[in-house]
Amino acid sequence: MFEVGFTEIVLIFGLALIVLGPQKLPKLASQIGRWIGRARAMARQLREQLDQEVTLEETRPHKPAPAAPSPTPPASAASSPDSNPDLQAPHERPGQ
Repeated sequence: MFEVGFTEIVLIFGLALIVLGPQKLPKLASQIGRWIGRARAMARQLREQLDQEVTLEETRPHKPAPAAPSPTPPASAASSPDSNPDLQAPHERPGQ
């Protein structure tokens, strides 16, 4: 990405000191430090949780994949009364 060198940090700190003043700058710095600490803690917690899930997944016995279901006939052929005598009306059944 990009690098922030020592001179850029000093320049940013000098501008912040001029804009915010000496009373507000320490309070802002502590708030920023707190936010960064919370973000690092959340990232560490997420990383540990992911590592734990990977470890559990590796130790868990794997089940074989279920077999593919058998193909069913198209709905139009299955529900057609001409192809299935049970679906025909009683007066239409052959042999009656």
